[in-house]
Amino acid sequence: MNIEEGTLAVRFARSVVENCTGKVFERVILPDTFSEPRGAFVTLKTYPDGDLRGCIGIPFPVLPLGEALAEAGSSVCHDPRFPVLRKHELENVTVEVTVLEVPERIDCPKSELPSKIVIGRDGLMISYRGRRGLLLPQVPEEQGWNVEDYLEGLCMKAGLPRDSWKDDGAEISAFGGKVFHEVTPYGDITEG
Repeated sequence: MNIEEGTLAVRFARSVVENCTGKVFERVILPDTFSEPRGAFVTLKTYPDGDLRGCIGIPFPVLPLGEALAEAGSSVCHDPRFPVLRKHELENVTVEVTVLEVPERIDCPKSELPSKIVIGRDGLMISYRGRRGLLLPQVPEEQGWNVEDYLEGLCMKAGLPRDSWKDDGAEISAFGGKVFHEVTPYGDITEG
């Protein structure tokens, strides 16, 4: 995905978020390339401090990208970790879109797992004891985590003990993603 497509993805996600809050929004028409099934997340951050305001997505390529963005954009307004997003907040949030590659299981002894993960490149998913958790590739950099911190944060996201990633039954998958975000609310869009 290039910057032009990423810009469209962010503009589209913002229009969906605006629609959810009842604001009159500018409709964004997506090209055919958004018909390909892709996983995608929409993240809202407060501006200017950059605190998380919501992050919801579809991790697997089960929907066309446009539909995945619409679903994530609608859902992020109601992220259960935060109050419902209100129209007056739109001027104070930035929109970020992460378009995912297909997650692939990391098959190796757990003692070798940290050496297989690259901060800034790999998003991670854990599936263990009926629980699942996911962290996007940009999260460990934003948090200042090393690989072990990242794995522990992943476990906590899934509601598991911090060291659950070490258990043989824990399935860890990695995925890449392209990140596009507004620099300021309604402002320029950059990649990364």
